[in-house]
Amino acid sequence: MTAHRHPKSPPPHRTSVVIVGAGPAGLTVGSVLRAAGVDCVVLECETRAFIETRPRAGVIEEWAVRALEERGLADHLLKRAERHSACEFRFAGERHRFDYTEVTGGRHHFVYPQPLLVTDLVREYADVRGGDIRFGARDVRVKDIDGDRPTVAYTCPDTGRRQVLHCDFVAGCDGARGASRAALPARRVRVARHDYGIGWLALLAEAPPSADCVLFGMHPDGFAGQMPRSPEVTRYYLQCAPGDDPDKWKPAKVWEQLHRRLAAAGAPPLTEGPLIEKRVLDMHDYVVEPMAYGRLFLAGDAAHLVAPIAAKGMNLALHDAFLLGDALAAHFAGGGDAALASYSTDCLRRVWDYQEFSQWLSEVYHGVSGRDAFRAGTTLARLRRLFTSPVAAAAFAEQYLGTAARY
Repeated sequence: MTAHRHPKSPPPHRTSVVIVGAGPAGLTVGSVLRAAGVDCVVLECETRAFIETRPRAGVIEEWAVRALEERGLADHLLKRAERHSACEFRFAGERHRFDYTEVTGGRHHFVYPQPLLVTDLVREYADVRGGDIRFGARDVRVKDIDGDRPTVAYTCPDTGRRQVLHCDFVAGCDGARGASRAALPARRVRVARHDYGIGWLALLAEAPPSADCVLFGMHPDGFAGQMPRSPEVTRYYLQCAPGDDPDKWKPAKVWEQLHRRLAAAGAPPLTEGPLIEKRVLDMHDYVVEPMAYGRLFLAGDAAHLVAPIAAKGMNLALHDAFLLGDALAAHFAGGGDAALASYSTDCLRRVWDYQEFSQWLSEVYHGVSGRDAFRAGTTLARLRRLFTSPVAAAAFAEQYLGTAARY
């Protein structure tokens, strides 16, 4: 049978890899491929200005920074990021500082807001390495992933015409509601989901951090957290009902609750400032298994979501991207497909470990809220053990920093 194209349709374009989504995962995969001389196209539904300013996470684990550095992607980060060595738990009216750098013999976290990392990665992929990135792509459709010639179609924002990309592989880095997940045959994948039954009011304040580290407040009224983002901006969280209306949280109420839930003997008062963001996050996790089907490989939020309880999401996205980028580069260099074949399994070991830690930490954060005296008692026992047992402290530090020898 002879294929016929509409006389006004553009000729199909050919590339080795189409990457759907220009978040940390997609841009990292693209940069790895460009460094290996592999041609690829990144499709992104938003504008460059939007993805470079979209507020997201800011904690990057040290192993992830070193992996970015090895691939030439961490120059700005290493110059500008803050290094954190400790966190502080506040419960029962007292402060308990946990120095994980001391416990681990020198390991630490980097604090670098995701918009800055995305800005760095866009510049490296598009401006330095000459990568093809197409912003504003609409109505993206991924097809034929179970054959050897997948296609990705989209509507060009400038012309309104459909474009078709033919490729060898598709990297789906476009989140849970993107075209990549939609292309998976429902009967061939499993989506495991967990709902915590709580919400977090996520806040950004134009105010300097009130401590030199992350703060976790465990209080009968609910959890509160402070996560420094920069010398001028601080991220705060307040536990609330799932689906709560953020507009109900007026600034006076927000600051009253933050002061109350983060109060501890000898702690300086919080530095207040204008609230420039308020949104409610319903705490839930999901994992897609497997993370690959045919010629489609998922990475980042397209494959899994871990609630911000443990600040693991961006780190998992980067881990996926390192494995996928290296595996694809090996394929095109003639190094075989062993890494592609094991990609899903290799990713999921760390994904499930991080999910388990998030659940454990959720019980610590939220166990004293509400009216369950038994749950509150066991939660306080966990916290006391963390500060009295070197073995418990070492185990927590390993999970908090993602430094296990093998996942």
